[in-house]
Amino acid sequence: MTSKEIRELAPAEITTKLRATRDQLLQLRLRKHTGQVEKTHEIRALRKDIARLETILTQKSIQTA
Repeated sequence: MTSKEIRELAPAEITTKLRATRDQLLQLRLRKHTGQVEKTHEIRALRKDIARLETILTQKSIQTA
């Protein structure tokens, strides 16, 4: 998900997307430890998505305050 797409979302939608992405990351990490993950680069991509979501959510909260 690009930052442009994230900026178009409402803060509530960003929070929902953030929770879903964190759940995905948790599941991927658990599968990695059991040796079921072939595409380990997805972990890094999810971490970057989480960082983007948190950054934009913070920026939006500062703008409204």
